[in-house]
Amino acid sequence: MINGPDCSVVVITYNDATRLPRAVRSVLGQSLRNVEAIIVDDASTDDTARMARRLQREDRRVRYLRREVNSGGCGAPRNDGVAAARAPYVMFLDSDDELTRHACKSMLLEAERTGADFVTGQISRFYDRSGKTRRYYPELFTRRRTVEGIAREPEMFLDSFSTNKLYRAEMLRRLPFREDLHYEDHVFTTELYCAARRFAVVPWVVYLWHRAAEESESRLSISLNIGEMDNVRQRIRAARLSDGILRENGLGHLVTARQRRFVRQDLRVYLNPLPSRGPVWAEEFASLVRPYLAELEPAVFEPVDPVVRVCCHFILDGPADELVVAARSLSEPKAAPRFAVREGGRTYWGTAQARELDITSLRMAELPYSATRLRHEAAFDTDGTRITLTVRTYDPFGVLAATPDWSAFMEFKNHRVRLAPRAQDDGSRLSEVTVDLSRLRQGRLGHDSHYDPKISIVRADGRITSDRLLVDPAAEPVTIAFPWHRVTVRAQGQAAFLRVRWRREGLLRWVAPLLGRARDSLVRRLSGPDLKLRVYKTLIRVVPPREDLVLFESDVGAGCTGSPRYIYEELRRRRVPFDMVWSVAANRRNFPSDAGLVRRMSWRYLWTMARAGYWVDSHGLPLAYPKPTGTRYLQTWHGQGLKTVGFDAPDLRADFAEPRARWRAAVARWDALVSPSAEFERIFLPSNGYEGPVLRYGSPRCDVLVHGDEDAVRRAKDRLEIPRGLRVLLYAPTYRDRAKSSGMSVRADLDMMAEALAGSWVVILRTHPVERYRVPQRLRHFVRPAGSYPEVNHLILASDALLTDYSSLMCDYAVTGRPMLFLIDDWDEYRRVERGAHHDLPAIAPGPCLTTTEELIHALRDLDAVAASFAARYTEFHRLWCSDERGHATAKVVDAFFGPAPRPLPDPVENGASAGDRRGAKEREPARSRGSAGDRDPLPPGWRR
Repeated sequence: MINGPDCSVVVITYNDATRLPRAVRSVLGQSLRNVEAIIVDDASTDDTARMARRLQREDRRVRYLRREVNSGGCGAPRNDGVAAARAPYVMFLDSDDELTRHACKSMLLEAERTGADFVTGQISRFYDRSGKTRRYYPELFTRRRTVEGIAREPEMFLDSFSTNKLYRAEMLRRLPFREDLHYEDHVFTTELYCAARRFAVVPWVVYLWHRAAEESESRLSISLNIGEMDNVRQRIRAARLSDGILRENGLGHLVTARQRRFVRQDLRVYLNPLPSRGPVWAEEFASLVRPYLAELEPAVFEPVDPVVRVCCHFILDGPADELVVAARSLSEPKAAPRFAVREGGRTYWGTAQARELDITSLRMAELPYSATRLRHEAAFDTDGTRITLTVRTYDPFGVLAATPDWSAFMEFKNHRVRLAPRAQDDGSRLSEVTVDLSRLRQGRLGHDSHYDPKISIVRADGRITSDRLLVDPAAEPVTIAFPWHRVTVRAQGQAAFLRVRWRREGLLRWVAPLLGRARDSLVRRLSGPDLKLRVYKTLIRVVPPREDLVLFESDVGAGCTGSPRYIYEELRRRRVPFDMVWSVAANRRNFPSDAGLVRRMSWRYLWTMARAGYWVDSHGLPLAYPKPTGTRYLQTWHGQGLKTVGFDAPDLRADFAEPRARWRAAVARWDALVSPSAEFERIFLPSNGYEGPVLRYGSPRCDVLVHGDEDAVRRAKDRLEIPRGLRVLLYAPTYRDRAKSSGMSVRADLDMMAEALAGSWVVILRTHPVERYRVPQRLRHFVRPAGSYPEVNHLILASDALLTDYSSLMCDYAVTGRPMLFLIDDWDEYRRVERGAHHDLPAIAPGPCLTTTEELIHALRDLDAVAASFAARYTEFHRLWCSDERGHATAKVVDAFFGPAPRPLPDPVENGASAGDRRGAKEREPARSRGSAGDRDPLPPGWRR
């Protein structure tokens, strides 16, 4: 290099020749090209030296340093690398990990923009076996920001890594790593936080922390080699040193925050696997940790996980076996305690009331029945192909005692066996069951798979609660052999729950995968998208459409919902002689049991598309597929509102010709468009280039919102287990185009809402179909997840108010006249750089526009007054979007598009109408032209151009 590098990346390694190239190439592949990779070899004894020199020969940006004697830690090699660094900025990388491509450049620019002493970014765990990633403490990195010293955000002590940061080199040279202990990162970052007057936080992933599929004990990193007691001693020593550093730097008031990091993170590292290590290890571990925990103030423990707090109680004052029982509830399946005490509205672990045993915040005693928790502990034995389980069931919250006429079942995948639990003196229940695994269905070619047996408690009304079975962590796996299979029954996971794993054996083990791959290859060749499109185009040229066949599709096959649903029901009510078929993407339960179904994009689906005389849809049938000559396509669209759509939306507003041309051709297929309002037409028609007939009668999907449906309300509340007497808030946020499937659309602090409103309100959470968000168990007493509920109208009718942001649901909800609230903390970003909007929401919103959860809680507590203050705005909003919603849109749309109701079919004879009856009905149907668009029948009355 003629000029010095902009950033030096110190890559430390020891006996890691295999993975070193991946790490170094992640440095050399940085978008910041002017970097250097400094490999510091801590006296490796494998091929690391040869591999490092090879990398050095391949790229002049690689430098290689080798220590003569192994240091036994990470501090010394990092110090060597810092001393050799030539750049003004430095990063660290372990040889088994990677930097993301823009890590150096993005953080260097952030350091220069903010003047920060260092920049820290998101670490993501990368699991080599599955390829999945998991962000590490993502709540610390939700916002891009500059922090004026650690005292402003002491929770950043949780970020104690040295590898996810970019440093100014002159600062690093003043803060060398300790070389005499493990967990030098903890001590170093404490010194770093003390020295930094300002640091920057960026929310993107900069570092991939790999977790190998399998690693021998000799290759475990220091952070993973947690089974040794010296590892525990080293971590406690690092914690004490860090506390002392804070006090020496005049930051003693932050010691509690740093100690909270020890309890929340460091201690948890050992507690999670503790059940599998046995009571002797647990006792020795507790004796090592106890003196340090005894020094901590009670305030350290208050905000941590209640079960961790329970474990700390048993470390300080309790038998090791109780510690093991509690630790098993930290990891999946996060089992309930064996016993619990409820007193004064509080819930306590075990049989005693103590502040350290308070688990009220888990809300386990307040869950709806289907989410309630029991604890099942089992012992298993085998005899041939038969497995016998002895199960002890604990009911800590009195669920079974409060549930009359319940039944218990053991479930082995698809096989269910009834149990007969017997009450025991300690309040538990004992069951025994024997299952012959050879009798379980295996399929024609057998299977390689696993499942976790469960115990299900079925209430008299059919509602079910299920939990997995905990087994002895020390139980030896049992293998059962029978023809073509080997089955292993074993404890799985850190909490040790029961798992049954099936594995093909013998010839079947080799033949079945070959046949499976051959089948998949054949299916791919015979069902590829190009082949399907060619066959479809041939079909529509040679096969005429059927005038009595209607294809319905809603939400890309997600369910029988939206306007297509109500049009379908109106045609059935009129007994029109049509053969009506629904497109289904996956979940057949979201359709009427007697509806005709066809799997979306299957060969039968394409045949139905080609033959159908009518298409009725809410989103868009497959874009590349032309409409057959003579088929009529009714586009009902799925919403209206302020968001940009069509060519103005992010997917199409970029100047790329092909996707825009594809959408333009798809829109040209529409023969009629259902319009809910004049405002919808003003925005939607030009945004999509639609110039065809418009049916403005309101939306068929909104008719039920005008008339109401008490049965639907009752069913929705029953299914979601909403108690009587509580007000219902429907929370329906829309997705963010740049963060789909992230869960980031759920911006309200649900924990804060639950603390303030539980007991008077319950929240129905309706996330967008493209979103992924799992409601934590601690919130299930207050939040009912309803993202998969088949009909959103039922949720609207069951609610007392709506909370949304920019969702088009607001326009449908306005039909009800019920209060609406808008949480729009990211409004400027959403309208400027996210989706974009056609209206200024704060100017037209029929309810308060809020930016914090505190504001939301305040508004809900005085909802009637808040709603009254927006009455005039609500009336104007209703006039803009809902003035055509009079409750008769479905009938008018059906009349306009399908023509006046024809004579119905005669009453069906026994076993259904005869073929002659159907032919007669078809002959009585008025004839329609099947020629080109110009030759079609005149537009029915009510169509507008």
